[in-house]
Amino acid sequence: MTRLPAWTATLTWKAAVFITVMCCALAALLGTLVHVSVAGQTVKDSRGKALSRLDEVSRLYESGEPLPRFAGVDPAGLPESLRALALRGERGTMVTEFEGRPTMWAAAPADGRALAVRIDYTQSAATIDGLDRSILGSSVLAIGATLLVGAFSVTRITRRLHATAQVARRISAGDLDARVDDPRTKDPSRPQDEVATVSGALDTMASSLQRKLQTEQRFTADVAHELRTPLTGLSAAAELLPEGRPSEMVRERVRTMRALTEDLLEISRLDAGTEKVDLAVHDLGPLAERVVRASGTATEVRVVRDVRVETDRRRLERVLGNLVANAHKHGAPPVVLTVDGPVVTVRDHGPGFPEYLLAAGPQRFRTESGGKGHGLGLTIAAGQAEVIGAELVFSDVRVEDEEGAGAEHGGGALARLTLPTRPPVSADDADGTTVVGGTDGMRDTDDTDRTTVTGDTDGTHGAGGTDGTPGAGRTGA
Repeated sequence: MTRLPAWTATLTWKAAVFITVMCCALAALLGTLVHVSVAGQTVKDSRGKALSRLDEVSRLYESGEPLPRFAGVDPAGLPESLRALALRGERGTMVTEFEGRPTMWAAAPADGRALAVRIDYTQSAATIDGLDRSILGSSVLAIGATLLVGAFSVTRITRRLHATAQVARRISAGDLDARVDDPRTKDPSRPQDEVATVSGALDTMASSLQRKLQTEQRFTADVAHELRTPLTGLSAAAELLPEGRPSEMVRERVRTMRALTEDLLEISRLDAGTEKVDLAVHDLGPLAERVVRASGTATEVRVVRDVRVETDRRRLERVLGNLVANAHKHGAPPVVLTVDGPVVTVRDHGPGFPEYLLAAGPQRFRTESGGKGHGLGLTIAAGQAEVIGAELVFSDVRVEDEEGAGAEHGGGALARLTLPTRPPVSADDADGTTVVGGTDGMRDTDDTDRTTVTGDTDGTHGAGGTDGTPGAGRTGA
């Protein structure tokens, strides 16, 4: 079935079609009424004139006087139906063509034959034709004018609706300062239509949402900031405890609380939108290998195609570190980090991401992994990716993707980070590096796969963290 173009679903198109159809229907109705009325009156006048002449000719025929040239008994050209009517003893009239001209005939019985007269109907027919043309021309002009006025009025409404929808999209994208600011909502004395009511409701909702989010951000930042001082004291006191299992448990809990506090502070800064990037050019492959080494996890690194990217190294390391830590914490080995041009993927072979995360993204303090993690690791990774202009997508690897069997889950979780490409640079770039090949302006360093496997070390988990701890947790895995 052929689908209509998308523009046919717009309100402007629907209004234009509705106005056109209604105007055409109204013009057809009025034109028909006028045509029937005028044509009927014209035919009535001509019939009366023809019957009047028929009466005069009948008196002449009865008195035996010669008949005029427009009259005769069974004249040539008399319609057969009218002749038959006269032979039955009745009078009648009919309009037909006679010698190429419209003619009105009138006939009556005369001694078993038909006595008929004719009058010229050309002028009356021309009058009706001229009226029909005038009706058609007037209808076209009226439809055109109505359509223009209607389209102008509807376009004004649709422009306001589009502006309202655009503001709603900006708010959903995180721009809580966006407002419609419809002038009708600012002046109570002006009458408000439905569009102004919707615009005012959207502005009110945005203001309320902004106040609530700002209150939440301030609360989170204040709580995290106030916790840093006692946690610092606890950390120092824990170091003074005698060695033993209880001391190790205390130190571990203090480190966990410090990581959580730093994560909360980082999230509050991301929510405030005040983060600024420190851009520099880095080789993506070695950077990914450093992140894996710092994580101290058995993660396999595959460099399919190395490139140079212009990004904020600290933030990128934070994103990759959280993804790797999350894969080990909530997934299952082997965990593979792959660099293929500006695309970095982190895959594990566990049960995959939960459905809500795939549908709406990571959510802080929500986890479905038996209480492990706080749901902040992927939230921070998504926030930092947005700051550096990268696209972070979460998906599940289905069995059919590798084995060609069914569409069931079971292939593990896959996080795909796509970094923005930098414009081409010349050979005498500031860092002295020659850029070779690639339309994206990045340098390919190796055309073959380069695999590095790092084992467990004594280093701390979570590369890129503010205190060396991971701060990562798969939201709900």
